Order: sequence, then C-alpha cells, then structure tokens
Amino acid sequence: MTGSPIITALFVGFLASSSLVIGGVVGTLWDPPGRLVAVALAFASGALITALSFDLIEDSFRSGGVVFSGVGMLAGAAVFVIIDSLLDKYIEGAAESVSGFAILAAVTIDGVPENMALGVSLLSGTGVLTLLIAIFASNLPEALSGAVGMKEQGRSRFFVIATWSATVLILAASVVLGSAALSGASNEMLSLLLAFAGGAVLASLADTLMPDAYREGGGLVAFATVAGFFLSFMVEKV
Repeated sequence: MTGSPIITALFVGFLASSSLVIGGVVGTLWDPPGRLVAVALAFASGALITALSFDLIEDSFRSGGVVFSGVGMLAGAAVFVIIDSLLDKYIEGAAESVSGFAILAAVTIDGVPENMALGVSLLSGTGVLTLLIAIFASNLPEALSGAVGMKEQGRSRFFVIATWSATVLILAASVVLGSAALSGASNEMLSLLLAFAGGAVLASLADTLMPDAYREGGGLVAFATVAGFFLSFMVEKV
C-alpha cells in the first residue's frame, strides 16, 4: 500500500470509531435510560444487517462462490463465539462492577472484524458509506453503556475517556489491516476474508447486540431494528 491509501484507511477508521469517544464522554456526564440505549442498539443492529447482506456477503459470494463464502462465515462465527464464551466465563466469576470493562472487551471483539470489513470495503470501493454508518451507530450506545459502568465503578472521567480513545486507535488500525491484507489477494482469499468478517459480525448481532437490546427495550426494539435496516438500505441504494 502507498501512503495515500493508508492515510485514507486511518481517516475512515477514526471516523467510524469516533462515536466510541463521543459515547465515552457523554457516559461520564449522563446516565441514559436503559430503553434509550436499547433502541439505539437495535437501530444499529438493523444497519449492520444491511451492510452484511448487500456488501460483505454479496461481495464474498461474487468473488469465491458458495463454498468459500460458507466456510468463511462459519469460521468467523466460530472465532467470535469462542472468544465471547471465554469472556463470559471470566465475567461469571467477577464482580458486578466489571460490567463496563466487559462491554469494552465486547466492543473490541465485535469491532475488529467490523473495522477489518470496512478496510475491505475501501479496497473494493463498494459499501463504504453503509458500513461506516452502521459501525458508527453500533459503537455509540455500547460506549455510552460502558462509560456509565466504569463511572459507577469509581473510575475518573479522564480514565474513561482515555480508555475509549485507546480503543479507537486499535479499531482504526484494524481498518488499515483489513485493507492491507487484501491488497493483491486472490478472489478466493478475498471471498474467505470478506465472509469471515461477515460471519463474526453476524454472530455478534445474534449473541450480543440484539439480545441486549431486547432485554432492555422489549418489543419496541423491533421497530428500531427495522428503521435501522431501512435507513441503511436507502443509503446503499440511493
């Protein structure tokens, strides 16, 4: 990669993940109602479904066909489930006050494949705006909830904001990694990596984002999910 693509990837990565800092700052100043956070999570879930369907998986299928797409999705989902299960096992024996850090870990686990997928979209030139909006929207309520948890644990405002800012650096680097990893890759490798990212993100929706949204928001989240899907669909098609 030349300097320009790297700078572009970093800029897009920081832009997509900047909502983590916004959520962290707001969370140190305000304790939002659980239903509001749930609606935001559901909206973001709908947006991510659009990005998965019309960008990652469709491009993967076009590049490598059903076999490479299927294997990549299953591998991505398996990796997410294994890491997430280890995280759950740790949380079970931990104090209630670690919830903010548990959310931080979950955001990182979700965010790395999401941002790698964004790097892939930059390289292929398709679906960048849709995926960027979806990632931005999903990061905001998670960072907000995590910051509130850290604040309740007694962490300082500086510590909370610095922690979420450091996470932005990691996720922005994932965009560059996703773009660099696919530079010059074969169609089969491109298909596998696209599907791997898609499978990991889809698993995070089923395992984390959507259950958390429903737990706090009930049936209202169904409408928020549809709204997120529809808005992202319009962004993709218009």
